[in-house]
Amino acid sequence: MIATMQCTVIDCPDPLALANFYAAVLGWEVEADESDPSWVWLNAPGKTQRLAFQGVQGEYHPPRWPEPAHPQQFHLDFDVDDVERAQREVVALGATFLHDSGGSPSGFRVFSDPAGHPFCLCYGQQG
Repeated sequence: MIATMQCTVIDCPDPLALANFYAAVLGWEVEADESDPSWVWLNAPGKTQRLAFQGVQGEYHPPRWPEPAHPQQFHLDFDVDDVERAQREVVALGATFLHDSGGSPSGFRVFSDPAGHPFCLCYGQQG
């Protein structure tokens, strides 16, 4: 092993706003330094997992799923027990519905977060 994973860093135009979006999705805690609004942490309980949000200098160009000319760059998958409820809640937080895999009884639904990054709500997965 050469390294251990520290976090995933997500570029966006407003780090605090996007961290708050994912905090509401995951129930994690936002850690922001008012003196540096260009970087915000999102911590799982006990800081066992972290995401970081980094402000983009200049013009921000969001991905456009599934358009190859504007690739998704990365995406996050979230397991949910009730995909209908989860969809209502993420849309209420500012997500945009993009696609349903049509899986039955398992599958995924693709959304974009408020900054345009795609993420999936995965349902019916056997783990």
